[in-house]
Amino acid sequence: MKKLHIKKGDTVYVNAGNDKGKTGKVLEIITKKDRAIVEGVNMVKKHTKPNAQHPQGGIIEQEAGIHISNLQVVDPVKGGPTRIGRRRNAEGKNVRYAKKSGEEIK
Repeated sequence: MKKLHIKKGDTVYVNAGNDKGKTGKVLEIITKKDRAIVEGVNMVKKHTKPNAQHPQGGIIEQEAGIHISNLQVVDPVKGGPTRIGRRRNAEGKNVRYAKKSGEEIK
């Protein structure tokens, strides 16, 4: 499995594409394709047949994957996009930290 700078649950900033400047929470990571599904970003319309969840069927708007190179984690202290580093904490565990503020990312 790859080590990515983004994890499920992170708040991320979109730095490229049609949704540039938006922020959202990561709902899912697709490691094989290096993509993430971010809440409210890269919305697409999907045509669906009637099923148990949608008895009418029709057109549903949902999030599509966005490449992780177009995403940056939002700094927990300063609030803007930041790069991510890795280091050992006091207990000897590897943790991610924001390069902008030096704060550990949970």
